[in-house]
Amino acid sequence: MTRRKWLQGPAGGAGMLALAPRAFAAQAGAQAAGMQTGAQAAAQGSAQAGSGALITRAIPSTGERIPIVGLGSSATFAQVARSDDATALRQVLERMVELGGTVFDTAPGYGASEEVAGRIAQELGVADKLFWATKLNVAPRGGGAADPEAARRQLDASFQRIGKPVIDLVQVHNMGDIRTQLPILREMKEKGRVRYIGVTTTFEGQYEALIDAMRNEPLDFIGTNYAIDDRDAERTILPLARERGIAVLVYAPFGRTRLWRRVAGREVPGWASEFDAHSWGQFFLKYVASHPAVTSITPATSRPTNMIDNMGAARGRLPDEAQRKRMIELVEGLPAA
Repeated sequence: MTRRKWLQGPAGGAGMLALAPRAFAAQAGAQAAGMQTGAQAAAQGSAQAGSGALITRAIPSTGERIPIVGLGSSATFAQVARSDDATALRQVLERMVELGGTVFDTAPGYGASEEVAGRIAQELGVADKLFWATKLNVAPRGGGAADPEAARRQLDASFQRIGKPVIDLVQVHNMGDIRTQLPILREMKEKGRVRYIGVTTTFEGQYEALIDAMRNEPLDFIGTNYAIDDRDAERTILPLARERGIAVLVYAPFGRTRLWRRVAGREVPGWASEFDAHSWGQFFLKYVASHPAVTSITPATSRPTNMIDNMGAARGRLPDEAQRKRMIELVEGLPAA
């Protein structure tokens, strides 16, 4: 079961109504009366999603605070970006900003995502409100080092697509020849063109190289995978990030689609309300957010309703240690995806 199917079912609908009752009541009423489009009604009511102050975390190297939940642009976002109609992506970005989100993670390797998102953000007038995180990864030449001039050209293209003179964060994507590309990012940071730099990987075979870079390179950020059923990062990567004062962007907090398949047909447990999780999406995101080393989570989506749901996880209480253990026990008792 995909997240889309879950949200269309009775359990998902109940979770979304608990998340933002006024938003979805307004949307349903407007549609029934023929007065507004669903997008317009959702735009009016989406500010009701969640309750309490927006949860933010400090970037260790500066103390700047960013929201705990943002938006990624791989997966379905990238698929829609390649299509002729990017209306849904416009609505997703609108919803995120309306609900206080700022962190947007993209990459030249995500197809048209960076270009399309940059154009939409400029059209909406929100480009300067976003914390732009993109990546650098030029393929090595003949299995050797990456071409530094090609890397610079890729960065120049990102600046043009995003339309800002300064990019908030650029990371070397999937540990791509950091000996060549990380010095380029350091140079850009020294010139004031890039505010923060880092490295990323979501591949287990690259964890050792990631850990080595964390120990030996002056990094502001790392990006890696972490989910309630994918907790390898808890053993070494997250503790080391806290020790070294490195911010962490989390990717794949839903195990891509794996967790949605595992909860197919199941209701969110009632005790999840103890930490203000009213949907499975919020359940999964709040587990990740409750780790103190996590700075921001960037799940990808191309659906405005998912964006509203995700931002609901950025408000209210987070699970404590005992609740985290209970969450793990529940997930471990589910059928494997």
